[in-house]
Amino acid sequence: MTNSKPVNLSKTTMTQLVMPNDTNPLGNLMGGNLLRWMDIAASICAGKHCESSVVTVSVDLVSFDQPILLGEVVTLEAKVTRAFNTSVEVNVQVFASNFKGGGARKCNSAYLTFVALNEDQSTKKVPKVHPVTDEELRLYEGAIRRRQIRLIQAGKLDPKNADEIREFINR
Repeated sequence: MTNSKPVNLSKTTMTQLVMPNDTNPLGNLMGGNLLRWMDIAASICAGKHCESSVVTVSVDLVSFDQPILLGEVVTLEAKVTRAFNTSVEVNVQVFASNFKGGGARKCNSAYLTFVALNEDQSTKKVPKVHPVTDEELRLYEGAIRRRQIRLIQAGKLDPKNADEIREFINR
C-alpha cells in the first residue's frame, strides 16, 4: 500500500464478557476497564488503517450513557472517521447485551486520536479515507472541528484561528 492511496473507513469489532473482576461493588463495569477496552479496539482499528504501530494521543468526548452489568457481553465497534497528516481519529461505539445476544443497547461512545509510527518511532504519513455513507460523511466532516477543539484545549491552536468551528457556528 502507498500512503497516498485513499481507502474506505477502517473498522474493527471487539467483544468482551464482563467478569466479576471488571466491576465495581454495584456490579457495574468500571469506567476505567471500559476505557481500556475502547483504547484497545480503537488502536487495532487505527493500526490496521495505518499499517503500522500507533500510539494514543487523545481520548475525548467520552460518554457513559448506561451502566454495563456483570455477565453482559460488550461489543465495541471502532471505525476511523478521518485521517490527517500523521494521525487518525477513531470513533468507538459500545453496545451491551445479555449472554444470548438479546437486549442489545448502546451504552457508551468516544473519539480517540492516534499517531502512526515508523519502525524508528518517528511519525508516519497515514492513508486518507473516503467516506461512502451519509453517516461516514457526517463523522468525516465533524472530525476537523473535533480536531480543532483538541488543538485549542492542548494550547496548540489559537481559538481565533479555528476557522472550521467558527464557520460551523455561523451557519
